[in-house]
Amino acid sequence: MILVCDDEPSLRELVRAVLGPTYSFVEADDGPRALALARELHPDLIVLDLMLPGMSGIEVLDVIRGDPELESMPVIVVTAWSHAEVSARVAGADRFVPKPFDPQELESAVEELLE
Repeated sequence: MILVCDDEPSLRELVRAVLGPTYSFVEADDGPRALALARELHPDLIVLDLMLPGMSGIEVLDVIRGDPELESMPVIVVTAWSHAEVSARVAGADRFVPKPFDPQELESAVEELLE
């Protein structure tokens, strides 16, 4: 199961469409909801935007990496903030995919992290 966290429904839909029927998905539209779902469902992977209401994606990532039950969960940051790659990696992102994203780049990152 993949947790897709983005405040834009169209981008959550695009991620689902790109990754296809191979995976099941759960969605969050803000940071606090993403954390609640991560804790409750323990998804195999998180696709996380950085610009979120409630908590930024960096804050969400900081909490995930600081929680012993969640810290090993792979996280792909997908954001329009191309200058935020260093911050995302320092916070613990496993991969960084800039928006607008190349569908194959996202698919490859997911496949690599779920192997």
